[in-house]
Amino acid sequence: MTIERKAPTGILGFPVAPFTNEGNIDEKVLEKNINFLVEEGLTSIFVACGAGEFQSINQKEYQKMVEIAVSTVNGKVPVYTGVGGNLSQALEQTELSAKLGADGYLVLPPYLIEGEQEGIFNYLKTVVNSTDLNAILYQRDNCIASLETVTKLAEYPQVVGVKDGAGNMELNMELIQNLGDRLEWVNGMPLAEVTMPAFYHIGFNSYSSAISNYIPHVSRLFFNALQNGDQQLLNDLYQDVIFPINNIRKQRKGYAVSLIKAGMDIVGLPVTDVVRPPVVPVEKEHYQQLEKILKGVMDKYPNDKKVTL
Repeated sequence: MTIERKAPTGILGFPVAPFTNEGNIDEKVLEKNINFLVEEGLTSIFVACGAGEFQSINQKEYQKMVEIAVSTVNGKVPVYTGVGGNLSQALEQTELSAKLGADGYLVLPPYLIEGEQEGIFNYLKTVVNSTDLNAILYQRDNCIASLETVTKLAEYPQVVGVKDGAGNMELNMELIQNLGDRLEWVNGMPLAEVTMPAFYHIGFNSYSSAISNYIPHVSRLFFNALQNGDQQLLNDLYQDVIFPINNIRKQRKGYAVSLIKAGMDIVGLPVTDVVRPPVVPVEKEHYQQLEKILKGVMDKYPNDKKVTL
């Protein structure tokens, strides 16, 4: 089989890890979450990544989530997994991802240690070279690769993209000016719609959308408006949707994950608010604030595509 060396573009789907009230992975709900994203037009599925509480799932749960994603998507869009943590764990996950039929993986930061560029390069190179799957590098926290490091990694054909979760626009400009269309560029900032215009205009064609898990039609409206230069619609979406939700997200650490589950619950998707420590569930006051925002969103921006779950 010939692997297409191209990362997915557009709006990338990051399903959550739905837990039962007993704290187990709810396999049926994960399947519905993924189906919902695919039917709503997201261009790929990234399973067991940050939104999927990568840090809290064990290897058996990880395998089950990947199996469900691959079988549910069934080739409709690419499936990427999250791999990372300590190096031996990351390598187990890359091999498992290849065995289970994933198309690639997003390389998450190594555990805790902030290494020199030589160490970051060796970590990423080892992960990338462990299989023939496509790899997207994730610029975040203790794993920010410099221009020199990314340039060296781009020599490996498996490396197809860079996702930025740090927001260093000077570095992003250097990377794009030097590497251009050799890689795809993904905005991975928290609530990426907030910063997407800045990223889009320097060459980022993709982003991960937290709100797409519950209002994907708004994600589509936003991205279409950005691509078409519809500034009035963009302004309206910022005032009605993006800034209000982002203001709630910033109230508590961990809301980048738990607020997604709250939004899914509010719109009627079958997800509980159960999360694993250190993530905390959304407080009642913030849940009610999000509920009010989403009611206004559905009234003003009704979904023109009805999805049956």
